[in-house]
Amino acid sequence: MHLVTIERADIYETIKVKSALVRLLGPLGGMATFVGPGERVLIKPNMLSAKPPEAAVTTHPAVLRGVIELVQEGGGVPLVGDSPGIGRFARVAEKSGMLEVVRETGAELVEFAESMEVPGEGTFKRFELARPYMEADRLINLPKLKTHEMMTMTCAVKNLFGAVVGTGKAAWHLKAGADREMFARMLLEIYQLRKPDLTIVDAITAMEGNGPGSGDPRAVGLLLAGTNAVAVDVIAAEIAGIPRKLLYVERMADKLGLDGADRSTIRTIGMPVEEARVSNFRLPHISDVQWGLPPFLKNRLRHYLTSRPAASPEKCRLCRICVEACPPQAIEVRDGKLHFDYHRCIRCFCCRELCPDGALDVKEGALLRLMKKYL
Repeated sequence: MHLVTIERADIYETIKVKSALVRLLGPLGGMATFVGPGERVLIKPNMLSAKPPEAAVTTHPAVLRGVIELVQEGGGVPLVGDSPGIGRFARVAEKSGMLEVVRETGAELVEFAESMEVPGEGTFKRFELARPYMEADRLINLPKLKTHEMMTMTCAVKNLFGAVVGTGKAAWHLKAGADREMFARMLLEIYQLRKPDLTIVDAITAMEGNGPGSGDPRAVGLLLAGTNAVAVDVIAAEIAGIPRKLLYVERMADKLGLDGADRSTIRTIGMPVEEARVSNFRLPHISDVQWGLPPFLKNRLRHYLTSRPAASPEKCRLCRICVEACPPQAIEVRDGKLHFDYHRCIRCFCCRELCPDGALDVKEGALLRLMKKYL
């Protein structure tokens, strides 16, 4: 059985968070189970963009501090690393409050700047992943529970996409295109190349709605932990009430027969799932109802069966971040406005994910609007 622990933690108060972490990890053997004296322990938070902690875009610094201190108490050498989706690494670390924690605890901040080739073991035969990520003695995955407009949910497995350095993320979006199942397969193959020794989920304040960068903070009041990231995701989705049919990563993990994908193989400890569940957790808009359609119909009906990004002129200040981030280069500034080439657009919503001003809206295809009534 795969164990996933659930612990109540209502506020980001340093002492209370650390105490909750100790209780959370107790059934798993405590942090000493995952850290040896002198081992270099890479802690991988969610550092999507330079937003303050209260925006719920990044892992909260109070959770990071607690994990760092527990690693140090176990004799490990903590490293904190990631590759942000947008912005300079140092700026994201500072704005999110993580830089201050790193300095005060004496941990080491490690930017994922250098990559190394890692042979794939599945559909994808080659990956370029961050060297510090692959070479650390231990890996602690520290995601934030958030909605995600492409994958519906981002948590344990999706957080590991940060191991892809910089612009490599756009290349993978482009390679997968609009095929969410292919993208989910890629995420799972990255996960299998370097499975975290431990995953701890910051769900004290989660993000609902149009996450992962433009959603709304939602008080959930929980921490989750487990050694199997897929199992952690299954329980996180159950707590949030997300239907399995909308969980591309979990469905693909089940299809591939990965450990942790089958709910019957997971045992939860601590707060019962029934008590942990949150009601009316708002999901992203349904962006795609092409499930199961043959390719020739998908190509013909794509514009009508999917959502697409669109600029909100009153909010857009033409910073061009979306233009530079768009994997298929489907956005341009023309005549003082953003213009989208929807034939090239792969509906990855990277533009919405990375827009610092929430200036991109969503337009739904006509058939999608009609079919949503029956979903």
